[in-house]
Amino acid sequence: MREISLRVDRYLVNTRVTPNQVTYVMTVAGALAAPALLVPGITGAVLGVLAVQLYLLLDCVDGELARWKKQYSMTGVYLDRVAAYVCDAAVLLGFGLRAADLWGTGRIDWLWAFLGTLAALGAIMVKAETDLVGVARHQQGLAPVKEAASEPRSSGMALARRAAGALKFHRLILGIEASLLILLLAILDSVRGDLFFTRLGVAILAGIAVVQTLLHLVSILASSRLR
Repeated sequence: MREISLRVDRYLVNTRVTPNQVTYVMTVAGALAAPALLVPGITGAVLGVLAVQLYLLLDCVDGELARWKKQYSMTGVYLDRVAAYVCDAAVLLGFGLRAADLWGTGRIDWLWAFLGTLAALGAIMVKAETDLVGVARHQQGLAPVKEAASEPRSSGMALARRAAGALKFHRLILGIEASLLILLLAILDSVRGDLFFTRLGVAILAGIAVVQTLLHLVSILASSRLR
């Protein structure tokens, strides 16, 4: 994506467009993943991927533009984090509503919408748990956390953390990876002729989100980040 974003930058660097304005558009692009996924079939899944990829492109552009124009701001950092929350949540919410089959001829099954919401909440909570470390340290007058402090003090916990990092299953609840998974499941559903794989995917991501939220919290508490 960097190869594409650098080509976009050349058209923006000499304009009055600011990095924060790009970030606003980026946030909207991420949010559009939710309604895009409500379009039935593979078409909706493709639209969801395109929305997320546009988000990813603009996520590169706003930072590059800030460096070119030397327009750094705390607001930009804050908006970038908000956009990340919005994109991840939108993809998973849209996934759950997609599995609920809003436009189908049968009864809408809100269980899947609930599970999608649960997955979205988990994805947000994992990000919030990380961000709140900085908030807690700031309120105690401590310096920002160092990378070494992220390592759990317990050897068993450290091993579990490295194993989870190697498997990278937690990345499935992130907007970019989730959108690609949704597209794959939509293709499988088109072959089968129902929403079996989409609903299976929603259930799995909801489970991953809940487990990841708990494990991430334990990992933080077991490390030196809050000391």
